[in-house]
Parts: sequence; C-alpha cells; structure tokens
Amino acid sequence: MDAAWQPEGYTSPHPVTYRWQWLWDSCFHAVVWATLGDERSIVEMTALFTHQTDDGFVPHMGYHGAPDAAVTPWGRPAASTITQPPMYPHALRVLAAHGFEPSPELVQRAGAGLEFLWAERMRDDGLLVAVHPWETGCDDSPRWDSWAPQPFVKAGWDVKKRELVASLRTNREGSAVANPAFEVTSMAFNAVCAFNAFEYAALAGSDRWRRRGDELARRIAARWDPELQTFVDGDHRSGAAPTLEALLALLVVEGSHPAWEPVADPDRFAARYGLRGLDRRHPAYRPDAYWRGPTWPQLDYLLWVASVRAGRGDEARTIVEATLRGAVASGFAEYWNPDTGAGHGAVPQSWTGLVLPMVEGVGP
Repeated sequence: MDAAWQPEGYTSPHPVTYRWQWLWDSCFHAVVWATLGDERSIVEMTALFTHQTDDGFVPHMGYHGAPDAAVTPWGRPAASTITQPPMYPHALRVLAAHGFEPSPELVQRAGAGLEFLWAERMRDDGLLVAVHPWETGCDDSPRWDSWAPQPFVKAGWDVKKRELVASLRTNREGSAVANPAFEVTSMAFNAVCAFNAFEYAALAGSDRWRRRGDELARRIAARWDPELQTFVDGDHRSGAAPTLEALLALLVVEGSHPAWEPVADPDRFAARYGLRGLDRRHPAYRPDAYWRGPTWPQLDYLLWVASVRAGRGDEARTIVEATLRGAVASGFAEYWNPDTGAGHGAVPQSWTGLVLPMVEGVGP
C-alpha cells in the first residue's frame, strides 16, 4: 500500500500497470487504509470525488497530475466519461466504523453520485443500466460475449471495448448517460448499487434511500432463475452465464436464498484459493484467463460481506481462509488461479489488501 501511494493523495492499483485512480479500487483501498488505522483512508476518498461533475457523476478514472492524458481516450481532460460500481457509501461507512468520520461534504458527494445513477441510468424495467463493459467492473465477463467477435479472443474484444467508447452518449457535463451499442442491466452492477443505496441510507439516515434500495433489491430478486442457478441480467443480449459477479445479488436478497448453494459448491464456485469467477462446469471456464474464471479479491470480499450480514458464518470463514491462501500464494496479485493460486495481472495489486479486513473480521 505504501509503495502504491501517490503524492496526489490516492493509491494506484499498481504504480506501473495501473498508474491512475480508479473508482471502486479506491473505495476498496480506503477500506484497507481504515483497517490499518491510517488517515489516508479519508485522503483517498477525498481524491476520489475531485473530478465529480455538477450532475453528481463520479468518473471511473481520475488522471491526477496529468489531465491531458485523459483527452485521447475520453475526449476531455482529467477524467473518464464512464463510471464504475459505486462503492463509495460502503467505504465511508467502514471509515466511520474505524473512527475516520467522513465530512458532511463527503457524505453529500456520495449521495449525489447515487442520485446521478437513479436519475440518468434507471430504465423502464426498474433496473439500472451500465453503458460500457468497463462500467460493470468485470469487462471480459462471458455475459458480454454476444457483443464480442466470435470465437472469443481477448485481443479482439479489447479492440471492441475501445470502439464502444466512441458510441457513448454524454450529457452537457460530459457524463455518459446511454450507449446504443452497449446497454446492460447487469445484475452485478445493480446489486452493488442496491447495496450502496442501503449503505447510504444508514450513513445519512435516509428513509428515501432505504426505500430505493428495497425496490431495486426486489427487482433483482425477481431475476433469479432456479434452472440456470443464477440471476439473469434484464437484457436480451447479455445471456446468463453462471458468473460469480451475478451472485453479488446475495448482498441484497434474503440470507437463505438458494444462490448460496453454488457459492459453497466445490464443483462450481468454491475452490482452495478463493471463489471461482465462473462456474467450473461452464465451457468458457478458464481459471487463468482475465474474467473467465479466476479468483478476484474484490468479489470475494463482497461475498464475504454478504455472508457475514446474512449470518452465514461457515461460508464467511471458508471465503476468508481461501482468499487469504490465494492472496499469499499469488503474491497479492490482481487476480489468480483459484485451483493453484498462480497470480496473474498486476503483481502486487493494492486491492488484494482486502484480505486484511476479511481476516480481522471488521468492515462489513
């Protein structure tokens, strides 16, 4: 964490591979800093909102110290035009629990970020839309394969993702509000939004946000398919590949939900070094391939939070033990093989520090 700290007041996920500030990464970093008892938790969250626009939109990337670096990919300086799963209310709640009380301004900014999503991204089916694969946090998920050249090849999909930036529609603030080439009511994105609506309700004492969280959670629960054993995105193209991120719905559905069964099943998601990102039985399962099956520590953290809040102690302990083994074996990698612990991506990556609050049992 120290090695990744930047003088502009944020933690880069990796000082070389991922130099800039990323939205949900920083929220997870703040959780780690708070667990360490370090004031950089507040500094990190303050930096996160530096590029928030007047409409409340929080960019998924902030180019601190080099605003011109954003112009070529996004067409504007300093920040991206898309967002990411809004983990900021949860991070602020964890900070408060560790004695780092967020300022009224930080609380207000978190509420404005959620407000943007409900105002600009809510569709007629009562679900929130993501307008680029990067917004979902799981950009190479098999759920997006119908948008990718087939057969799926990462290099070809990477080109397509860049093309999907060009089709974004933005408002006068430069905030992405639609994309005719890619709009998905991702269960993962919606689950994180509903969860953070509840977190904000608790943080700000807001009945309005509690009701909004309840309504979105109800719509998410209705997307469970007992035959497919997953929550199905509210979109005709994304399909229903049995991915772990879709099971983030467990953050907001009842604790006895049958979706816990595949999470605990060693033939499906449970593995020695963490939770698999894709059901092992699925033909696209590749345990070493980016978003095609590896363990991702931030997903393990969120499923651990869900299990603690659901009172599922056995699942919580199993997730902690496996994730810790994987983090250590991989060298605190960005992601890793759930069966061998072999690390991939950036090594080390700072969000893997989430094993600290998991091991200590604090934060959720």
